[in-house]
Amino acid sequence: MDPMTDTTEIRVHIRWAQQDDFFIWGTRYNGGIYDAYDLRDWLFAWHEPSFYGTFIEVTESAQMEGLLLPALEALDYLAAPAVVQHQRLTFTPELSELSKLAPYVKDALRAGRFMPDFAKWKSGELGWKLELPEHAAAWAASPLAQHWMERLIPLWIEADGVMREHLNRLERSFPLFRRGQESVDVWMDEEDWLVSIGWQSDGTPFRTCLKLEEPAKAGGDWPLRVVLQDRGAKENVIELEPSAIHTWTAASAAADTAATAGATDGASASAAAAEPARAAAWPPTDAAASALPEAWRPHIGRAVRDASKWTRMVPWLAAEGQTLRSTLTPDEAWELLSQGSLRLMEAGYSVFLPAWWDRIRKWRPRLKAKIKSSVGSGPQSMLGLNQLMQFDWKIALGDLELTEDEFRELLAQNRKLVQINGQWVQLDPVHLAQLQQVMNQVQKKQGLSLRDVLELHLLGSSEGEEDLDFHRSLNMEVELNEQLQELVDLLNHTKRPPLQEPPLSFRGTLRPYQIEGISWLLFLRQCGLGGCLADDMGLGKTIQMITYLLHLREQRIAAEANGHAPAAATTPTLLICPTSVLGNWQKELQRFAPDLRVHLHYGPNRAKGDAFMEACLDCDIVLTTYTLSHLDETELAAIEWESICLDEAQNIKNAYTKQASSIRTLQGRHRIALTGTPIENRLTELWSIFDFLNPGYLGTLREFTHRYVNAIERTQDAELIAKVQRLIRPFLLRRVKKDPSIQLDLPDKYEYKSYVSLTTEQASVYENYIRDMFERLDKLTAMERRGLILAALTKLKQICNHPGLIESGKAARLSWRHRSNKVERLIEMVHELRQEGDKCLIFTQFVETGYLLQQALGEEFGRPIPFLHGGTAKADRDRMIESFQESEADHPDDAGIFLLSLKAGGTGLNLTAANHVFHFDRWWNPAVENQATDRAFRIGQTRHVQVHKFVTLGTLEERIDEMIDKKLGLSQQIVGTGEQWITELSTDDLKELFALRSEWVD
Repeated sequence: MDPMTDTTEIRVHIRWAQQDDFFIWGTRYNGGIYDAYDLRDWLFAWHEPSFYGTFIEVTESAQMEGLLLPALEALDYLAAPAVVQHQRLTFTPELSELSKLAPYVKDALRAGRFMPDFAKWKSGELGWKLELPEHAAAWAASPLAQHWMERLIPLWIEADGVMREHLNRLERSFPLFRRGQESVDVWMDEEDWLVSIGWQSDGTPFRTCLKLEEPAKAGGDWPLRVVLQDRGAKENVIELEPSAIHTWTAASAAADTAATAGATDGASASAAAAEPARAAAWPPTDAAASALPEAWRPHIGRAVRDASKWTRMVPWLAAEGQTLRSTLTPDEAWELLSQGSLRLMEAGYSVFLPAWWDRIRKWRPRLKAKIKSSVGSGPQSMLGLNQLMQFDWKIALGDLELTEDEFRELLAQNRKLVQINGQWVQLDPVHLAQLQQVMNQVQKKQGLSLRDVLELHLLGSSEGEEDLDFHRSLNMEVELNEQLQELVDLLNHTKRPPLQEPPLSFRGTLRPYQIEGISWLLFLRQCGLGGCLADDMGLGKTIQMITYLLHLREQRIAAEANGHAPAAATTPTLLICPTSVLGNWQKELQRFAPDLRVHLHYGPNRAKGDAFMEACLDCDIVLTTYTLSHLDETELAAIEWESICLDEAQNIKNAYTKQASSIRTLQGRHRIALTGTPIENRLTELWSIFDFLNPGYLGTLREFTHRYVNAIERTQDAELIAKVQRLIRPFLLRRVKKDPSIQLDLPDKYEYKSYVSLTTEQASVYENYIRDMFERLDKLTAMERRGLILAALTKLKQICNHPGLIESGKAARLSWRHRSNKVERLIEMVHELRQEGDKCLIFTQFVETGYLLQQALGEEFGRPIPFLHGGTAKADRDRMIESFQESEADHPDDAGIFLLSLKAGGTGLNLTAANHVFHFDRWWNPAVENQATDRAFRIGQTRHVQVHKFVTLGTLEERIDEMIDKKLGLSQQIVGTGEQWITELSTDDLKELFALRSEWVD
């Protein structure tokens, strides 16, 4: 060791750490990092503002422990470091220079000797200039000092408060003057800039303004004036002809010449001689100058400079040989109004324009299509969405309306500003070109269709949107005739179509809202428009459809009796439904409309080819399933059906499936969709149903997704949701049970959550599965990863049901007892309700779970338990439903328990014999669960319905339950997601989702 080395010395270093902080650290004689807490105590021992170092943060940077000193606090500290005396601390050269510089910086900031850097601002940076003594400037030149001051000055201004507005103006000034081709150097110097951002004041008693006046006669030139406005009293103005500015410019040049001629060769002598020579020739004494207040005359040069800047910013304002023109042509006047004035005002100048300009500059020409045909009139008019409308064009400009001929006459004049009936209007070439484009495209389409008219009327203008259809991007309106206005009112449900009482052949009683539903369907049929009856589950969509069919039959019989029935009137209606509800339709048709002739197209012995055509003759309705709609597409497509009805229409929610595509190709005079859930998960499901009902109404799937789906599902945009609602309202009728106007007088529905914990065995299996999954997860491809995650969802939910299900469901059935708290709790609750004489439905999404529960409940109650799932034959389904519905609760052969798989038993069934509903495991979509619940909570239910939802605590099920609660608020809108999003989560997010919270393990 060097004998001269002082082992007690601590060397203190400094560097810039992050946005607004210095990083300070100490090193020993051997280069080792010194303890930061001790260093803080020594450096700030006497520094009161930091409470003697207490407020100084100890942190780590680049694997070194040190102190963070904020830039603003560093100013005070470095100006007078308050270190201890008993410890030897040596500052590095960088720190020493900053310490020497700090007092001068502090003094300059306090005295306000700083300003924004104009040169940096022009290059797009925010920089500062600080006035320092010459000997301190060398310390300020280092990169560290420069970095510090660039951050220090804005922080000082922010802390000052009074100067904060200056900083705000400076930041706001960045976007200005960068839009044009010319540099700001063309018209602005540093003094102008400092004044424009409010950094320093302008001592001139007036401001120079430009004024544009209307022409004396139509089509004439527009006069220009220069206005000097008193800064203290804005109402005091003096108007000047531009020629006065020209005169003063010449006088200024003469004064400069006189000053130059009076100067000598010596620099000091030249300056002394030039000033008197200029003063003798300035200010000018012409008539315009003499009319100014005496205090204004010395500042005439400011008006000259301002006018010169105007002509550099807007070159066509300059006259040849003069400073400023005295008149503008009509096109130049429009250019000044629309663009030049904005450029001048952005530079801080006032421009006086005609009072009407501010009003009309916001006007955009609006196209109006005034419908003049009589479409919509007459009781038998079949419009259809492709019906073309006859109309006259109108062009609205503010309060003015022009005919197409008047508009084209104005176009021929090629004028941008025109006075019509004493009112000025602008004819912007860009807007006019848009008008012509739309008019030409409508002409190519041979007019506007009913679809175009409805969309324009329902949505109004969509100006500014990026759209894929021509008429949506312009402010275009339709003016409906009386018949179409009535049609739109009926479609929007603001008026009710004439009520159609049920035919005498109907065997039953309809509620008022059901009669309205039938009348609405018949009204849409008359107009050739498809409709979606989306009443809440249990409100009788089936019975409304049956009555609609009876109406068609009565109309056909009446037409035949009068001798003018159309040749194809005998074609039946095609009804497509899930296999699980075929029997329900047969029963309901037989019960309410025994006169209807029904053909069931189902089963291995169903008619094919010509035999199918013969079987359909003289039938009123053909029943078939979604599966057969694709398999027997050839037979079904060979007939133009009287109407096509889809029951549980959400089955075609995926537009890309073969059955959805096959169904959309079927031909029918009227199309109807029945569904309680037109949207289960995604907005595209709605498109698929509506594209079946009214092909093309919502555009292509790509257009609909681009315009609505992406934004709504990403941001829940309320305005876009409202637009979709307005679009679908005419063709969708939905009533809910809780609506007082329905007057169902249904009993109440009570929902309960039954929380259960995992057994030790379940917890062990659950954790082992998760551990194994995450060990494999990061080694897989993206596709394999998605598959593993989806498989994990199934497995983990099965473990929550019963641990034996993950290996072999059949083995689990043999030893089901005491291994799952959920199974045990279900049995307890079923025992309790059966003692009360009640019946229950139990839903599960897993067939294997259903088999396990079937065995467990069968053993427990000593009776066979029916289980309806996707593989149950139709005859067995019908027998199960009839037996459950019609047997008494205490019947010896009836257990009063009905097991159903969520998908197969969740739709289309009427199971009002039950007043308890169990959801043994949870599904992601609350609409699916509610749909299953409403098998019992529907018309015909006379008792209160209790819904029990099982949730396994600490597991994935609990998180599903939390997500469902969040989704319920959105399900009334147009939103939703399926399970697929889970596959895109990060591994950390998946761990959070799947993790077992052990405090809930039994």
